Amino acid sequence: MYTKEMTIPEGITAEVVGNKVKVSGPKGQLEKSFTLREVKIEKTDKKIKVLSESERRKVKSLVGTVLAHIRNMIAGVTKGYSCRLKVVFSHFPVTVKVEGNKILIQNFLGERTPRIAKIVGNAKVEAKGQDITVTGIDLEEVTQTGGNIEQACRIVGYDRRRFPDGIFIVGKE
Repeated sequence: MYTKEMTIPEGITAEVVGNKVKVSGPKGQLEKSFTLREVKIEKTDKKIKVLSESERRKVKSLVGTVLAHIRNMIAGVTKGYSCRLKVVFSHFPVTVKVEGNKILIQNFLGERTPRIAKIVGNAKVEAKGQDITVTGIDLEEVTQTGGNIEQACRIVGYDRRRFPDGIFIVGKE
């Protein structure tokens, strides 16, 4: 039997029902379902245990991965996550607008139609000049939204040295 555990910090409440984990803190509440047959999640007084009957290496790595996801959820509801992006252009001035759950990137390489990136989940996006900030409590939503913005401005078929335009991730906190 392989087991890993972590203590729940003060001010955080965690509930475990089956393989569904719900974490609440000062910034909000996150819920995640882990659909893994080999891994079981249990909660004692102030500890969360992730355990498995198998000693196989792949199953041990799954135990560590589930525990890391729970740790990221706890960090998200206490501190939150943010991702900073920078707009880079050489000739055509790029404008970025947030509309609902989409980000419109206009005048990229002088294109007439705007490029569109999707905002995932409850991530909040702020665009001020050449700086874009994505914030939220779920690490996966924040980083996927940042990746969507970066991928929307990918240049294909041109020399990257001659066309350095794009929106690039410059920092994560």
